[in-house]
Amino acid sequence: MQTQSASGRSAILLIYTGGTIGMIENRETGVLEAFDFKYLETNVPELKQFCFKVDSIQFDPPIDSAAITPMLWVRLAETIRENYRAYDGFVILHGTDTMAYTASALSFMLDNLQKPVILTGSQLPIGTLRTDGKENLITALEIAAAKQNGYARVPEVCIFFDNFLMRGNRTSKVSADQFDAFSSYNFAPLAYAGIDIRYDDALIARRGADAALSVQTEMDRNVVILKIFPGITREVVECILGIPSLKGVVLETYGSGNAPMEPWFLEALEHAVKRGLVIVNVTQCVSGYVDMHRYETGHQLETIGLISGYDSTTECAVVKLMYLFGRGYTPEKVKEEMGRSLKGEISVGEEYENNKKRC
Repeated sequence: MQTQSASGRSAILLIYTGGTIGMIENRETGVLEAFDFKYLETNVPELKQFCFKVDSIQFDPPIDSAAITPMLWVRLAETIRENYRAYDGFVILHGTDTMAYTASALSFMLDNLQKPVILTGSQLPIGTLRTDGKENLITALEIAAAKQNGYARVPEVCIFFDNFLMRGNRTSKVSADQFDAFSSYNFAPLAYAGIDIRYDDALIARRGADAALSVQTEMDRNVVILKIFPGITREVVECILGIPSLKGVVLETYGSGNAPMEPWFLEALEHAVKRGLVIVNVTQCVSGYVDMHRYETGHQLETIGLISGYDSTTECAVVKLMYLFGRGYTPEKVKEEMGRSLKGEISVGEEYENNKKRC
C-alpha cells in the first residue's frame, strides 16, 4: 500500500524516544540538552535537500536507553499503528544500549509490516563537531523513503548504524566507544551506504499480501537470561530456575551449545523443564550456531528437553519468548514457535549455511 502526504510527496515520521543522538550542546553552559525536534531542520539543515516530507514526534521526557521497558515497545508499536496510513516509513531515534532489544521486539509486534521501521542513534551527540549522528539520521531517513516499483524498498524493522543497514532482530551492540557500534554476525547486512546505497535484495524480506498492519502489545516479562560460567554454583542455578512465576529461560552456553555435565546441573534443568519452563539454548559466542547434536554435552541437554536457539542473538531470543508467552501460548506451542523463523530471526539447516557464506 503506497501512502503519500497531502502534498503528494512521500512522508516519513521521525520518532525521537531519547538517547545520545538527540542531544545538543548549550553554547552558554556547555551542558548537553535534548533539542526540540520541532526545529529539526534548523539543527540538521541537510534535511532541506530531501524531496520527501519529514514530520517528527518527540517523547517527553526523553527516555534513557538503560530505562527502556516493554511499555516503551508498546508505546512505539501503537505510535506506528496510529500513524501507519499517513506515512511511507518510520525512523526511530533510540539510545544504543538497548536498541537491539527494541528492534527485536518491534519485529515481532508489528505483524504484516509493509513499510520500513528503521532504528538509529549515535555514539556522539548530534550537536558535537565529530558526531556520527547526522550521517546515521540522514541515511536512515533516505532508506525509509526508498521505494522500488512503487513499494517500500525495505519493508521490515532494521537498525542503521555506521554505513550498514541490518535486520533488527539479528543485531547486537558490540562496542561502547566505536562508531561501528553494532554488528549482525550471523546475517549479512541488508544494505551498505557508501557513495551509493547498495541493497542486497535477496536478503530483504519480501512483501506479503496487502494485509492490514496487526500489532501485538502483550509481552510476558516472566523470562530470564542465565549465562553459564566456570564455577557457577548449584544455589544460583536452582534459585533462578525455581522462581515461581518464571516461564522461559535463555540459557547462554559455551561454543555450539555445551554446558557443564555435573549431575546437579542436569537435574536442575530437567526438573525445570518438567515444571513447564521453556529453556532455549543459545551460544555465548558473538557468532555461530547452536548444534546440540555436535557434542555429547549438547545432546544430553536436548534429551533433557532444552530447545535450540540456532543462530539467534540473546536479545532476540529473550524478546521472542516474551512475545510468544504474551500471546497466551502453551509451553509446547512456545517451543514449536521458537524453532521456527517468524521474522527472519533465525536460520535453520541450508539457510544457515547460505547465510554463513554471505557474512
